[in-house]
Amino acid sequence: MVSVVQNVAIDCADAYELARFWSEVLGSPLHPEDNPGDPETAVMLPEGPLLYFNQVPEPKTIKNRLHQCLRPETTREEEVERLLSLGATLVDDRREPDGADWAVLADPEGNEFCVLRSESDRAASD
Repeated sequence: MVSVVQNVAIDCADAYELARFWSEVLGSPLHPEDNPGDPETAVMLPEGPLLYFNQVPEPKTIKNRLHQCLRPETTREEEVERLLSLGATLVDDRREPDGADWAVLADPEGNEFCVLRSESDRAASD
């Protein structure tokens, strides 16, 4: 017997607003029963576990020990620009001049995530 991942929980100050950000990032809907002000909110991914946002009283104080790595459908550069316009911030630019590596961004509450090269970026560099 094995266990199945039900959700990936993200502690935050405002569950609904952070879930709305990630809903826009991923193009996936919020759980239909979630509303502004709810202390728990979920983003419904098309496959796999839910992204579950849980309101907690304490602020984030250290680097994430677990984070998401995103592979965009468009180019990495276009996706980084889109995410910045949604409210993300650039934390660490690891992109190389030859197109390799990734960009580290943070969501509006400071949770880090990476944007990898897209399949088209990877094909163009091979």
